[in-house]
Amino acid sequence: MTRNRKFAVTALLAATTAVGTLPGDAAATTLLDLLRGGPGRQAKEQAAPASLESQAQGGLEMGDPEPLPKIAGPRYYTYKPEAQRAIKITLPVTEAAAGSTEAPSAEVLGARRFLSDVSVRATDEVAKTVEAYYGNPNKPLIWTSEDGISERGRAMMPALASADTVGLSPDDYLVAMPAETADPTDPEKRQRELMAFEVALSAKVLTYVQDTTRGRIDPNKISGYYDFKRKGVNVAPVLDMLRMSPDVAAYLRNRDPKSPQFVALRDELARLKAEDAKADTQTITIAPGTLLKPGQSKPETAQVIGALKQVASDAVLTQHAATLTAYTGTPEYTPELVALVEQFQEEKGLKPDGVVGPATIRAMTGHTNAEKIAKLQVAMEAIRWLPADLGSRHVFINAPAFEATYVNEGKEQLSMRVVVGSKANQTYFFQDQIQTVEFNPYWGVPKSIIVNEMLPKLRADPSYLDRLGYEVSYGGRKVASSQVDWNATHAVDVRQPPGGDNALGELKILFPNEHAIYMHDTPSKSYFNRDMRALSHGCVRLSEPRVMAAAVMGTTVEEIGKQIASGQNRAVQVPEKIPVYVSYFTAWPNKDGVIEYFDDVYSRDDFTGKAFKATTDARAPRV
Repeated sequence: MTRNRKFAVTALLAATTAVGTLPGDAAATTLLDLLRGGPGRQAKEQAAPASLESQAQGGLEMGDPEPLPKIAGPRYYTYKPEAQRAIKITLPVTEAAAGSTEAPSAEVLGARRFLSDVSVRATDEVAKTVEAYYGNPNKPLIWTSEDGISERGRAMMPALASADTVGLSPDDYLVAMPAETADPTDPEKRQRELMAFEVALSAKVLTYVQDTTRGRIDPNKISGYYDFKRKGVNVAPVLDMLRMSPDVAAYLRNRDPKSPQFVALRDELARLKAEDAKADTQTITIAPGTLLKPGQSKPETAQVIGALKQVASDAVLTQHAATLTAYTGTPEYTPELVALVEQFQEEKGLKPDGVVGPATIRAMTGHTNAEKIAKLQVAMEAIRWLPADLGSRHVFINAPAFEATYVNEGKEQLSMRVVVGSKANQTYFFQDQIQTVEFNPYWGVPKSIIVNEMLPKLRADPSYLDRLGYEVSYGGRKVASSQVDWNATHAVDVRQPPGGDNALGELKILFPNEHAIYMHDTPSKSYFNRDMRALSHGCVRLSEPRVMAAAVMGTTVEEIGKQIASGQNRAVQVPEKIPVYVSYFTAWPNKDGVIEYFDDVYSRDDFTGKAFKATTDARAPRV
């Protein structure tokens, strides 16, 4: 057996045990585990080598190449709403509560006997709360009386109907109205309808309270790219509070989120709906796929300039007033028009190159109001998955905006461009805490990159990693890349030493999570000049890593520079753990509270919209 094949067999046996650490690596075990995606993922990835070992024992020649494997990311699911069940109320209706000061009237007590007959469905938590309330004969009815629907009931109905003002769907809280008058042919029919209305409205109100607090859908059921512990909502005291509240509509509104970000989204939604109601302007459209470069002559030039006249700032229009006055709608894209476009691009934070492509067209034409409203509804849902208060000090990364911001004392102190995961290697949506900054880091290559990208090259050239200066190890033992039989196994650890070519650049900022996502520097600086920056393997590349590191460390950029200049691989804990939100919002307020809109780079809004529909369909009354 050749020496290479001996290494392959040794690797196969070693793959079933924990991988050791290499000397001199700052927190190597922890960091490598993180880069693998956590213990759960590591166990899955080690399953393949174990299978290869059993094949080898069965006589498979170690030099025979196995089919090239692939490690895939999470997938999107067909959304399944939370299960509902029938509400079953058990009540000895003939008993009056001993000593009760709120004993119901005889007529209402007579109607209560129909509570056990109602046909209303709800989630288990809501159903239990409703059953506990109405199963207690001491509890008076809330929404009905002997005269029909009570004042509270009449106030609650429009309150639920206005759920769309806070990004929810009124269809989720529809309740069938009872008859206004009794049917002389069936004197008990109206009482049955009143009790059905009473129970159904309570169930819908409790559902609303849950939805407005934590969101109406569970994001973890949309895709494995979401990682949230769903909020608990204590609905047990809600019905008692409502029956004592002088203004049930105000109570309901008081349960809505109050963060400044949510309020900005809510106000923007109201503005767009009001704008739609009185819209009479004609929007200029630019043909899809238009690409206009300086010096070209295309008919769409006229639409481009027409759109600029509508959306450009007063400063841009004033500076280029002579150009706009002289323009007669000709197709030539002249230097004067290019200068106009360049200033518009610079003002919008785009690359000011005068090229009118997809990003510039979006900035000119914007999203339609219908598109914006849909984005706002998804954003108002997603913000409910996060803490009610993001914290006075935090880092907020918004993948669709390709931006990371640092907030201190409730104010945005810095903002920078970032590169996030490509559509094939999407950045997850989750929250965590920043704990460590590592200077001059090693890059522990994730298994997905080893298998999906490096393995094909290594099979053709086993010395590939040696030539690039990477370190390869089996079970903590360093070996040369050329010594490994890459046709037989990929159960190895690969890391890139610190240096100018290191994929993580000068530093990385860690918030340990099972998705192996962190913020880091990069030698590929040109990516930050692009408008569309979904280009990484999932981590977040920072355009100004030293500035962000100084912010989270509570120090200066100069001090960060000294740490890097030492050349030592060193991991330093931040003085205070800082919340970090790796998020996905296609509508979000900027530091001035103005809502900005972004493209749905991962198509996640579409999946959220489908989850909304599935939830509304599941909540519709059964006929």
